[in-house]
Amino acid sequence: MDDRVGIGRLSTGVPGLDELMGSGVPELSFNLIAGNAGSGKTTLAHQMLFGMASPACRALFFTVVGEPPLKMLRYQQQYAFFDFDKLDTSVKFVNLAADIVDGDFDRVIARIIDEVQDFSPSLVFVDSFHSIMRSVPSDGENAAALQSFVQQLGMQMISWQATTFLIAEFAVPEDEYGSLFTVADGIIWLSQRPRGNTMARQIQVMKMRNAAHDLGARSFRIDSAGVTVFPMTSPEGAGAPRPGSTAVRLASGVQGLDAMLGGGVPQGYALLLAGPSGVGKSVLASQFLVEGARAGGNGILATFDTDYDPRLQQLVLDGNIGVCHPGLQDVSIDEFLHDLVTLIGEKKAIRVVIDSLPEFELALADDFRQALRRMVKVLKAVGVTVMMTTETEDGTASFLADAIVTQRHVELAGQRRRAIAVLKVRGSSHSHEMRYYDIVDGRIDIGEALG
Repeated sequence: MDDRVGIGRLSTGVPGLDELMGSGVPELSFNLIAGNAGSGKTTLAHQMLFGMASPACRALFFTVVGEPPLKMLRYQQQYAFFDFDKLDTSVKFVNLAADIVDGDFDRVIARIIDEVQDFSPSLVFVDSFHSIMRSVPSDGENAAALQSFVQQLGMQMISWQATTFLIAEFAVPEDEYGSLFTVADGIIWLSQRPRGNTMARQIQVMKMRNAAHDLGARSFRIDSAGVTVFPMTSPEGAGAPRPGSTAVRLASGVQGLDAMLGGGVPQGYALLLAGPSGVGKSVLASQFLVEGARAGGNGILATFDTDYDPRLQQLVLDGNIGVCHPGLQDVSIDEFLHDLVTLIGEKKAIRVVIDSLPEFELALADDFRQALRRMVKVLKAVGVTVMMTTETEDGTASFLADAIVTQRHVELAGQRRRAIAVLKVRGSSHSHEMRYYDIVDGRIDIGEALG
C-alpha cells in the first residue's frame, strides 16, 4: 500500500510556462517571481492570477506599490487575459500602501492575515517585496524589523492552505534574503538584456520542487495577449529523426536543375543556395515553393522581407504557402522555431524556404551558429525539405547542408552573365558542370554549359 500524499498541479494559463515548470505549479507551494525592474513580473503574475482563478479557486492579490490599484488595473485590463467577470468574486485586489507608510510591519502582517482569513483564497499573490523594503529607512533598528517581517511573511505564506506567490525585484539572488530562496518551493526568474537596438527577454525556472522542470533560460514575449513563453524547440521534441532520402525527389521548379541534382531535390534534405546579391537566389527559392504548390504540396517562406515574389503572394492568399515573418529587431531562436514549427504543422507543409541566412545572422548575432545548427536539425526532424539562401558556400551553413548549389556572375566577352553549379548532393551522384542561366519573366532558365 502506497501512503504517499500526491501533489496536484495547477495550470498557469500562460502559454509555454507550464511546460517550462514541468506540468504547472505544485498545489500549496510557495513561489518567488523575481527579476529586475521592467522585466514583466507583475504582468506575468496578473496573467497567472486570472488564468488560475475561478469560483472554486479564489485568488487574493496584495499590492504594496505606490500607485493606486485603479491606475494599475487601468493598464492591466488592456491585456486579453484580464477578465472583469472574475473581479471581487474569484479575484480580489487589496492595496497595502497605507499600511506600510509608518513602517509598522506587525500591522501589515495582521492586515494580510485578516484578508486571507476573510476571503479564504486558494491563491495568494504579494506584489512587491521590494516596495516594502524601500518604505522604511535602512538604519539598524529598521533593518532588524524588516528582516523579521520577511521571515514572518515567508512563514505565513508557507503555512496557508493556498498556493502562494511573492513578487520581488532582484537583479541577482541576494544573500541578505537568502532564506526566502531556501524556503521557496519554486523560483521563476525574469530578465532582460540589451541585444542590438532592443532588449531580449528571458525567463528561467531556477527551482521547482518535485518537478522535472526545464533548467534553461528561455525567451518570452509580452504583447496584447500578455506573456507567451517559448520553450526550447529541440530535434528530439520536434519528433523522431527522419533521415532524408535520395530515393524520393522533389522537383525544384527550375528546368534543367533537377537533372544537375541527379533527379531533383532529395526529400528531407537541407539545400543551400549560395551566391552574391543579384544572382537570383530568391527567384530560384520562390520557384521551389511555386512548384510544390503546383504539385499539391504546401510550403512555408521564412523571411524578414515583406516584399517577396509576386507569384508567392497569390499562393499565400490561397492558403498554399504560409509566411513566417520574424521581427528583425527582437527575434529569438526559441520564438522563431516555435512559430515556424507551429506554422509547418498548421499548413502540413513539406517545403520550407529560409530567405536569407545573412539577415538571420544579423538578428541573432552571437547566437547564430548554434541557432542555425538547431534550426536545421529541428526542420529535418519535422520531415520537411529545406532550401536556404546565403551569400557564400563557406561557413557553418555549408557543413549543415546536405546539398549545395552555387549561383555566380561570370565574365564572357566583355559581358557579365550568370552561372549555376551543384557543389554537393550527399549520397547521390550529380552534375559537375557549370551552366549559364538567365532570368526571364521572373523565372530561371538554365542554358548551355560553360565552354
